Amino acid sequence: MKKMLSLLIVVLGFCASINAQEFLDPVEWEVKVEKQQGDEYNILIKASIDDGWHLYSQVAADVDLGPIPTEFTYNNSPETYELIGGTTEPDVAPVHDPIFEADIVFFSDKAIFIQPIKVINEEGLVIKVEVYYSVCDDEKCLPPESKMFELKLTDGKAMATTAELTAEDLEKTAQLTIDLKGKDKYETEEEKSEKSFLTIFLLGFIGGLIALLTPCVFPMIPLTVSFFTKSASNKKKGLGNAILYGLFIFGIYLLLSLPFHLLDSLDPEILNNISTNVTLNVVFFVIFMVFAFSFFGYYEITLPSSWSSKMDDKATSIGGVIGIFFMALTLAIVSFSCTGPILGSLLGGSLSSDGGAMQLTFGMGGFGLALALPFALFALFPNWLNTLPKSGGWLNTVKVVLGFIELGLAFKFLSNADLVEHWGLLKREIFIGIWILCALGLGLYLFGFIRFPHDGPRKKKLPMGNIAIGTLCFVFVLYLIPGLTNTKYANLKLLSGFPPPLFYSLYDKGTSAPLGLEAYKDFDEGVAAAKASGKPIMLDFTGWACVNCRKMEEQVWSEDEIFKIINEEYVLISLYVDDRKELSEEEKFNFLKPTGGVKQIHTIGDKWATFQTVNFKNNSQPYYILMDSEFNLLNKPVGYTPDADEYLNWLKEGKANFKK
Repeated sequence: MKKMLSLLIVVLGFCASINAQEFLDPVEWEVKVEKQQGDEYNILIKASIDDGWHLYSQVAADVDLGPIPTEFTYNNSPETYELIGGTTEPDVAPVHDPIFEADIVFFSDKAIFIQPIKVINEEGLVIKVEVYYSVCDDEKCLPPESKMFELKLTDGKAMATTAELTAEDLEKTAQLTIDLKGKDKYETEEEKSEKSFLTIFLLGFIGGLIALLTPCVFPMIPLTVSFFTKSASNKKKGLGNAILYGLFIFGIYLLLSLPFHLLDSLDPEILNNISTNVTLNVVFFVIFMVFAFSFFGYYEITLPSSWSSKMDDKATSIGGVIGIFFMALTLAIVSFSCTGPILGSLLGGSLSSDGGAMQLTFGMGGFGLALALPFALFALFPNWLNTLPKSGGWLNTVKVVLGFIELGLAFKFLSNADLVEHWGLLKREIFIGIWILCALGLGLYLFGFIRFPHDGPRKKKLPMGNIAIGTLCFVFVLYLIPGLTNTKYANLKLLSGFPPPLFYSLYDKGTSAPLGLEAYKDFDEGVAAAKASGKPIMLDFTGWACVNCRKMEEQVWSEDEIFKIINEEYVLISLYVDDRKELSEEEKFNFLKPTGGVKQIHTIGDKWATFQTVNFKNNSQPYYILMDSEFNLLNKPVGYTPDADEYLNWLKEGKANFKK
């Protein structure tokens, strides 16, 4: 009895000390039963899900390692009641996940599951429902939870049930705790960084600058500026009109993004659905191929000439501010054959990223600003017009260069469709091989070995621009070649996100640990290895179904210096919180959670998820801790850290503190 009381005091004291910490529990469950007709009833299971979190379908994704599906277990028997069919769930369209290469069905906000039953014996009937589930948001996944409910037919609403705690449970709970030192020095709260739209704005701006150098836009600059400065009654008015013209160009491209904001507000997932839709990606592939060969000069693509004629007529007849607007709209229509492919790239890239419609607006804004600036600047400083190079064959060279770029981007869209449908057409090495051919073709063109229909006579002396860019193309080919190999150099970090993922490969990538590293799957074994080697510990709380865990392993750990430090300077212990392998009967126990209630520790995942919560006041993955074999923290634990430099500095800091 004294032993039991001592253990109880230890556990209650520990729980009280961490009760103030915030543990994530983003799903609230409500279970009730409703009578239908005769002896038939419905068990209604409602999940209320916090904003930003996803609960997964009962249907497992068609992939070896995927999200944890939701499961329902009932205590039905031939003497009490029987299930009528399976448990139904809301009809939600799947969303492709590029990490798992699978279409994933998940629920947001709320989901109602229905299980019809036929009651055989009402007397004393108690219905028990067990829910097993896991949830994720955009940055982390929580370990799977199991909750029990029981109700009588007359009760209507179920009550959550918990198991009873025994002295053995309390003892095993205490054993799960380590004497972690340095908790006060190194806070364990996760820091979140806000996403910036500056990058997409700058990319759009660069796209606009490229569009300025095309034959559709460049000749328009001196003509339009001269028109405004010479046709106005005074210089000041001409200057104002030119600036207004530039503002309208900027505004028109901003307006092009507004419909996507409407779509995004109606359904936050719709832009992601559009970007991963197989049909649309194939259509984009075809369109980009058509644009590429148009840039090569085999045919011309323009919007109907009647459109530009009508806009030009309105600009002439109306005049004033409205007339200037129609002049800007005319430029947008006339230049479409050159700007369309660039805008298409911007559209496809923005919709497939997390920022959605807002990123598209920033990208369009940058593009429109780059197009508009010359008209305003040259109106302010008309003498600058004399410094512009004359139109000529170099404009056609720019178009052909864009054609090769469009050709490479076309296969990116085909790759998206290939990943979704698992066709296996564009494995990573094949995709990179196609890009090598595109870069080689562009280099050979710039050096004059390949000619296209609109190219003039071959010059005896190549322009310096051709030599410089052609040389860069061959350097790019050299950079791509390791991507064809099955080595650590195949990652091509500068192109992350463009080629298919590393595991979508012609080579067999199967390993027992991330990137072939040696990783202990048991905490005690890893600690023993750290003591024997005299190395610090890198504790990795991860999950088989954790998307961002895979991102960290493939995009950050794969960095040469980071890989070397983890492999040589640390003992890696990877604890999978969603591993459903059963513990032995002697290892199973019930754990009293700090937030109340009891959690059954029946699987390896249960054990490590609870271990993380107990010792680090955190229940999200990925989560990384650096410490020595005596459990002294070496620095502040971190979660999802996509910045490789930041993660490398974190590893180096832990190593330096360990040496001290």
